[in-house]
Amino acid sequence: MSPIKISAIARKEFYHLIRDFRSLYLAFIIPLLLILLFGYALSLDVNNIETVVVDYDRTELSRDFIRRLQASSYFEVVAYPEKQEDAINIIDHGKASLAIIIPPKWTALLRADRVSPLQIIFDGSDPNFAGIARGYITSFVEAYNQERLLDYLNRQGVAKIDPPVDGRIRVWFNEDLESRRFIVPGIIAIIIVMVGAMLTSLVIAREYENGTMETIRSLPIKGVEFILGKAIPYFFIGLTDVLIAVFMSQILFGIVIKSSFWLMVLASTIYLFVALSLGLLISITVKSQLVANQMAILLTYMPSFLLSNFVFPVENMPEILRVVNRVVPATYFIDILNGLYLRNLGLEHLWSDYLVLVAMFIIFSIATLFRLVKEGL
Repeated sequence: MSPIKISAIARKEFYHLIRDFRSLYLAFIIPLLLILLFGYALSLDVNNIETVVVDYDRTELSRDFIRRLQASSYFEVVAYPEKQEDAINIIDHGKASLAIIIPPKWTALLRADRVSPLQIIFDGSDPNFAGIARGYITSFVEAYNQERLLDYLNRQGVAKIDPPVDGRIRVWFNEDLESRRFIVPGIIAIIIVMVGAMLTSLVIAREYENGTMETIRSLPIKGVEFILGKAIPYFFIGLTDVLIAVFMSQILFGIVIKSSFWLMVLASTIYLFVALSLGLLISITVKSQLVANQMAILLTYMPSFLLSNFVFPVENMPEILRVVNRVVPATYFIDILNGLYLRNLGLEHLWSDYLVLVAMFIIFSIATLFRLVKEGL
């Protein structure tokens, strides 16, 4: 294996990257946009739920209930319609997601120590959003009920009764429960896939389409030299994007690595090797830039986004997709990122994920070299 030949091929590929604006755009601009869009726009947190309140009771107690609702960061009262039909019409037009109907004589029933119904209407178009909103309003009403119950017991002259179970909740790893703290690190996996797999899926297919593959076969180079020369420029581009993503995450969103920075670099390097080898395997197999790009999206980008536990929990997926999840490289890399960024884990806890990525890299590399041998290199 000659370093001179490898550097010559790498230099040729680097010059092509400089001349190809589309490749540079995909390599640098899109990853930066992904970080900004996912960091600021994509959030699984539910806050400021647009709420309308119909108050038929119009008493001091009902107004106090509404004030408490407004004081919560989870609800934003946007309208006070006169009738229930108007509230339903607002929800139908998508201007609110939650309606609370306070019936007549609500306060009178409460003061008479009787059950006082309260109607709550949800927009269930988004089941996930509706489920979280339901949990918020249920907790709010339960807290209000507990306060009213204590007031009732005090009026009855009963001593304060402590609940039999005292649940004390403590949140580990993501103390503020911000979805951004696990979404933004996961962007690194998507960036590596875009740079490593999607860009390299075009490099060998381009040689076939340009008719230069026959010339390459006649050169005194080996398959390993050819593959390394093609991969080196994209490796440095991918590693640069990873470092930019890490620093942007810290500067813009305050997300820092709790564990070792060098363990993250090691994991990114191995995962980048996997993406590069997979992209080259796709490129030499299909021999068409258009088909290679589509294959890279279907085999790398889409599984990394949908089936890697990045945004959508794998536990909620059908059994067949859980099996597919185990062969998606991003699954193991995102598990490493969560361990390093959120849980402060070390290599003694994450070594199995590292080992799986190394095994995938070896398998894809051997398959790529085997295809090159069949093509005469």
